[in-house]
Amino acid sequence: MKIKNILLSQPVPAEIEKSPYGDIIKKFGVHIEFHKFFRIEGITTREFRDERIYINEYSAVVFNSKHAVDHFFRLAKEVRVEVPETMKYFCMSESIAFYLQKYVQYRKRKIFHAPDLAQMLDTVKKHKTENFLIPCSDSHNKELPLMFESIKVQYREAVMYRTLPAEMKDIFDICSFDMIVFFSPQGIRSLFYNWPDFKQEERLIGAFGSTTAQAATDAGLVVNVPAPTAIAPSMAMAIEQFLSKNNKK
Repeated sequence: MKIKNILLSQPVPAEIEKSPYGDIIKKFGVHIEFHKFFRIEGITTREFRDERIYINEYSAVVFNSKHAVDHFFRLAKEVRVEVPETMKYFCMSESIAFYLQKYVQYRKRKIFHAPDLAQMLDTVKKHKTENFLIPCSDSHNKELPLMFESIKVQYREAVMYRTLPAEMKDIFDICSFDMIVFFSPQGIRSLFYNWPDFKQEERLIGAFGSTTAQAATDAGLVVNVPAPTAIAPSMAMAIEQFLSKNNKK
């Protein structure tokens, strides 16, 4: 089966021609569409107060997304809490760390970042005496909390926003794509929310991350293009390698 149309469940890159997906389009002559499969909705101030979480009781915050950054500072402002200057921030990527500059002055001694959970674990071990707060969504990944438990670090999760399915069934025909690529379990849930009778059939499924792949398997899908792998650390590389082999055949 030659792949002609690919759907990626994420927003369109700012400059698609300069992105890895732009290179794939040129190299293989495929059509790639981008659609965000879910939307973010912040919880209300009342809901946050009901969680009985007091930001000033924590000395460190862990951010695994830019949404977490935005809603942490939004709620702090709404409940009239001034985040202390001594607060330390641990970010799950360099881009999140730089995004944090929107709210705080960047200082190496209080902003840390790591490219993966293993390296974040090493960083957190050096600050085991901190009391960590983890802002998250209502359907967050449990890998980070489990990591903190494994090294016996004091922490608490704080639901600050919700991840809801985007309405897409009237925007495009899901069956017109030869490959659909997901980047989170929420994307899988949104697929079946919009198309409850969806059948994979000969369609190929890509999944980034172990939790996304597991969500796809649990939903009865077969993951044909997984990432990251030892030879394909990014989803774009995994797709390119697959197309190189498949389209030659």
